[in-house]
Amino acid sequence: MKKLLVLPGDGIGREVCDAALPVLKLLNLPIELQFGEIGWECWKRDGDPVPETTWKQIAESDAVLLGAITSKGKKEAEAELAPALQGKNQKYVSPVIQMRQRLDLFANVRPVQHMLGNRKPFRCCVIRENTEGMYSGLDKHGVPIILEEMLKHPNLEKSGPENAAFSVRLQTKFGMERLFRYAFSYAVEHKHARVTLADKPNVLRESGQFIADIFYAIAADYPEIEADIHNVDAVALWLERRPQAFGVIVAENMFGDILSDLAGGVMGGLGLAPSANIGNQICYFEPVHGSAPKMAGKGRANPAAMFMTIGLTLRHLGFHEPAARIEEAVKNTIQRGKTVTYDLGGNAGTQEMAQAILAEIARPLAIHRASILCIGDELLRGEFINSNMAEFSKKLHFHGYQVGLQIACGDQLAAINNALGICFGQSDTLIISGGLGPTSDDLTREAIAIATERPLEFDSASWQAIQNRLQNFGLKVHPSNRKQALFPRDAVILPNEHGTASGFSLQWQGKIIHVLPGPPNECLPMLDALLAQQPHIQHQKVYQWRLLGVIESDIADAVDQLIAQTPEANASYLWRYPYVDVRLALDRDCQQEAVLVEKIEILLAPHVISTDGRTALEIVRENITPVLNLRDEMTQGAFAKSLPHLQLSDTKSATMHAWLVGDTHPPYKGTLELRCHVHYLGEEREFSLTIPKRGPEIINYFCEFIAWAMLRANLITHK
Repeated sequence: MKKLLVLPGDGIGREVCDAALPVLKLLNLPIELQFGEIGWECWKRDGDPVPETTWKQIAESDAVLLGAITSKGKKEAEAELAPALQGKNQKYVSPVIQMRQRLDLFANVRPVQHMLGNRKPFRCCVIRENTEGMYSGLDKHGVPIILEEMLKHPNLEKSGPENAAFSVRLQTKFGMERLFRYAFSYAVEHKHARVTLADKPNVLRESGQFIADIFYAIAADYPEIEADIHNVDAVALWLERRPQAFGVIVAENMFGDILSDLAGGVMGGLGLAPSANIGNQICYFEPVHGSAPKMAGKGRANPAAMFMTIGLTLRHLGFHEPAARIEEAVKNTIQRGKTVTYDLGGNAGTQEMAQAILAEIARPLAIHRASILCIGDELLRGEFINSNMAEFSKKLHFHGYQVGLQIACGDQLAAINNALGICFGQSDTLIISGGLGPTSDDLTREAIAIATERPLEFDSASWQAIQNRLQNFGLKVHPSNRKQALFPRDAVILPNEHGTASGFSLQWQGKIIHVLPGPPNECLPMLDALLAQQPHIQHQKVYQWRLLGVIESDIADAVDQLIAQTPEANASYLWRYPYVDVRLALDRDCQQEAVLVEKIEILLAPHVISTDGRTALEIVRENITPVLNLRDEMTQGAFAKSLPHLQLSDTKSATMHAWLVGDTHPPYKGTLELRCHVHYLGEEREFSLTIPKRGPEIINYFCEFIAWAMLRANLITHK
C-alpha cells in the first residue's frame, strides 16, 4: 500500500484536486490518501505557509500531490498576516521553495507532448535545476562593503551601494553533476535521443564554460545520446517552432523556469502541463498553472493538468499502466473537443471536463480521426471541381472515420509542408491526393520525404511498370518519368492500374499516411482497396431525423438540453431548405441510449418526415400509384412535375385541396400560410404551416408541404 499525501493548497488547486482525485478510486489502486494543509491560509493564520504537522505528514508519505500555491510580494504578505503576527519580522518563503530545499528536490521535470493544435507531433521534456542557479536565494538589496571591491560597475558608482540590488547565479559541481546525470538517465528511460543544455555561454562566459565542461563529461557516459549546448534564446525560438526536434532540454533554474512555461504553452497551455520535483527521497508533483486567485470559485479551471500530474505521480509509484490510461483519456477528451474548458475553446466547467475524462478512463473509445489534403494549383484556381474531397469523406465516414479536416493547397514545397503540419496535428490518418506526376510542379513525394525525414529511394520494379505502360500506349518514355519511381524509405507502394503514378503508404510517429494520385478514376479505386483491407470501425451509433416546419434554432436548444448530461452523445444540425436534418451520434455502449433516443423522438415527432434522409416528395414518388388522383392548381404544376406519373382529377375516395394565404409574387418579405384539407375514407384532416416568404423557392416548400400532408393523412403508405 502506497501513501499519497494530498495538499490541495490555494485557489483553483482545491477545485482541480476535488475534480481529479476520484480517478484513484476508479482505477482501484492500492493507494492510501491523506490530506494536509499548505499555502496562503496557513501563512495568514500562523505566519508559516507549511505547518510542522504537514512536514511530519510529508516524512511519512511515499509521494506528495500538490494542488497550487499562492505567493505574493513582501509588503502584501506582511499586510495579510493575522494582526497579532504583524510587525514581528515574519518572512514569507514560498512553500515550493521550502519543499525543494528541505527535501533536496534538485530536478524539476516538465514533460510535454502534442495534445492539440496545428503542428507536427512532438514529445520532449524540460528539466531544470531546483536548488541553486538564480533562484538559490542569493538576492540582496544593497551591496555590502565586503563585496564593493568585487562588484565594479559605472552605474553602481553613480547610484551608490545602498541604491542597488544584486542576485548571484550559484552553480556548483555537485549540483550540476547530479542534474546532468539525471537528465541523461531520464532520456534513456523515456527513449529520447537528444539532451540539450540551454544556457548563455557567449555572455556568461565563466559560469557557462564551467557547466559546459561538466555537461560534456557526463555526456561521455551516454554515447548513445546526442548531446549539445545552445543559447537559451535560440532554444526558446526552436522550441516554439520545432518542438519535435528536441528530446530533453536541461537548464539552470531561471532559464529552465522560462523554457518550461514556454513548453507548456506549446503543448496547448498551462492548463495541460504537469510537473514533478525529483530528489533522492520523497518527491512532490503539481500542475503548473498556479492558484489563479481570480478564477477561484468559478468552476472554470482546466482539470487536465491535475489528471496528467496524477499520471506522473502514479509512474513514480510504479503504476505505469494506470498512468498511461489517464494520459490517453485526457488526450482523447481534448481531441474530441466536446467537453473542454474555456482555455481549450469550449464552455465546460471543471467538473464537467473531469467527468468526461473519468468516463473515457472507465470506457475508453478509440478515435479514428482523418484529414484530407488535396494538392494542385489547378484546384485553387477553380479550373477543376475538387470532387476528391467529397468522395474521400464519404468513403472514410462509411468506414467509421471521423473526418476533421479538409485542405487544398498549391504545388509549392512550403505550402505542402505547412498543410502537412496542420494535418499531422489533427489526425491519425492522412489521405493525400495529387502532385505525383513527372513534371517539375509535382512535389508531393519530396514534401512527404522532408516532413517525415525519410530519403527518397528508387524502385526499379515501379520504373519498369511505368515504361511498360507508356510503351504499350505508344507513348515516349521521358527521363522525367523516373521521378515517379521514387518513394520515401520504408513506404509500401500502391499500384495504380489506371495510370503511371503509383501511390504509397507509410507510418510515421503513430500516423498513417496514404498518398494517392489526383485523377478521380485513379485515386478512388485505390482508396477503396486500402479501406477494404481494414476492419470496419464502429465506434459510434448514429440516429438521424429529417424535419419539416421548423428551423435549426427552433429545435437545437431543446435537443441540446436533452443530451447535456450525456458526454457520450453529440448532436449536429443542418439546414437543407426547407428541411432541418438532426443527427445524433452516440458512443458505443452508451448506457443512456434507449432513454435518450426515445425522448428526442417524442420531441421531434410532430415534424419528422423520415429517418433515412428522404424528403416527403421522394417518399411520395416512391410509393405513389396511378389510382390516386389529385388537383394541382395551387403550385402552377410544380407539384405535378415532381410526380410525373400522377393523374390530376378528383376521385370519390380521396379529395385534397391546398392553398396559400398570400401570394408567391415579389416583394419577398413577411410570411405565408400553407394550408391543406384532405378528405379520405370518410375522414377529414387539415394541415397548416406558416413559413417566411423568402423568395421564389417557396413553391418548392409548398410542394414538400403537400407531400408531407399526403403522408400525414395516410393517402400514401410510407414504406
